[in-house]
Amino acid sequence: MLQPGLMMDRPLLGSSVIEHGAAQFGDVEIVSRETHGPLFRYSYAQCAMRSRKLANALAALGLQAGDVVGSIAWNNHRHMEAYYGVSGSGMLMHTCNPRLQPQQLIYIINHAEDAAVLFDATFAPLIKGIAAHCPNVKAWICMSDNANMPAVDGVNNVICYEELIAPHSEQFEWPEFDERTGAALCYTSGTTGNPKGVLYSHRAIVLNAMSGCMPSGLSLSTKATILPVVPMFHINAWCIPYGATMSGARLVLPGPRLDGASLYELMETERVTVSAGVPTIWMALMQHVEQHKLRFSSMHLTVVGGSAMPLSLITKFSDDYGVEVRHGWGMTETTAAATFSSLTSKDMSLAPAEQHAIIARQGKSIFGSEIKIVDESGTTLPRDGVSQGELLVRGHSVISSYFKSDSSALVDGWFPTGDIASIDATGLMQIRDRTKDVIKSGGEWISSIDIENAVMAHPSVAMAAVIGVPHPKWDERPLLLIVPTPNCTPTRDELLVFLAEQIAKWWLPDDVIFVDSLPVGGTGKVQKNELRQKYGSVFNT
Repeated sequence: MLQPGLMMDRPLLGSSVIEHGAAQFGDVEIVSRETHGPLFRYSYAQCAMRSRKLANALAALGLQAGDVVGSIAWNNHRHMEAYYGVSGSGMLMHTCNPRLQPQQLIYIINHAEDAAVLFDATFAPLIKGIAAHCPNVKAWICMSDNANMPAVDGVNNVICYEELIAPHSEQFEWPEFDERTGAALCYTSGTTGNPKGVLYSHRAIVLNAMSGCMPSGLSLSTKATILPVVPMFHINAWCIPYGATMSGARLVLPGPRLDGASLYELMETERVTVSAGVPTIWMALMQHVEQHKLRFSSMHLTVVGGSAMPLSLITKFSDDYGVEVRHGWGMTETTAAATFSSLTSKDMSLAPAEQHAIIARQGKSIFGSEIKIVDESGTTLPRDGVSQGELLVRGHSVISSYFKSDSSALVDGWFPTGDIASIDATGLMQIRDRTKDVIKSGGEWISSIDIENAVMAHPSVAMAAVIGVPHPKWDERPLLLIVPTPNCTPTRDELLVFLAEQIAKWWLPDDVIFVDSLPVGGTGKVQKNELRQKYGSVFNT
């Protein structure tokens, strides 16, 4: 007979995270770039205090537990306060991606039934365009002080954030409830059909943040200063606002200025040691650093997710600038990261090129997440590093069903990710492609990601994308799209000769098209659906 444990049963809640941060690391600094430009500085203790004031203010507006509060905002201190003040009081923090189309924003605000929406001044024109179509929203709260309030003509119930919270008490009795209660809501990017909502529980967020803090993940501690470029409006900023708070790491929030020059300046002036973001951000940063012959004086670790970082960029960060790179893999449906790549003690004896090849994969599952790959019939494939199949994931931070859906999102208890991957005997996983992006040519699979990573090593290539295009003989063939680096003019033949030394001959793209830019979505990923629509007939003309 099983014996019950004789321990306290305390719920894992977001409010316990911020109060822990205030009690144990109350004097640790949070640095935030204001939307209008200057840096704002305060402490975890002050963040907790203002989170309580916000909770009181929302209650005074008539909001109550179970209500949904939206945000359209950058990574800044007021957004941080909302993370805790909203969910801690039993409401749902609905982070809206401002880079979605206005029609999609209207859809998710109405679908979520947002009772109030917090927004940064940057997005005042956006609010003007959507407010009339969101009848459930009782208050539009601009995350600003009175001096920097924008004009939001034609929108009723616009409230200044600082004026809203100012009269309210610094004390708030955080309610206790089941840790499985919803805390935050985030919608998928909706590249096909309407976005779908993922409702995170307090339990999922806290456990994922704890796992993410570990030395093999974000490696957060009181010695770290972390700059999350990954947005707070998507996938919980990889749970960094929670992980930094529970570990006592100094937190630097970049606001709206995400160009390479601004990020580098912030990294240097604030002595950032750890950063996290998507590859497109780091490409722009590296371009700035190289153009101006700069160095990183304090940053020693950057974590990359969203899409695969090219091996050439990993090598450059590590070998040329002494910055360790770690891949993280996750999706909206996994709360934050589900895997991390990091080197083991055994790996440290390998040559640098072999180490970089390990980091170029998406890593091993963190505690609380399990992964496997299956074939088209659902049969589990071996962990041999060669077999490729759809990646499935399960764990305490993985979705079971979508918000307001009557059906399960799972297949035999596992979530199908839509990614094609391989897993080796050590558990090291590598994303090969998306199921919708994998190129099926002559009955064989071609990985668009592998071709992109190979060509990115060419010095004249700034960005690359490979899509499968219908072909009259082979079903599909790869088409390579290139954004050249400034002042460079690579040729089609030059790039194909370069690729021929790195990939199988039958993988070589049938053509190369040079473009000024590639369409990038709200989460920093190249929108290949747009490319397929534009170039889908090039092999049939």
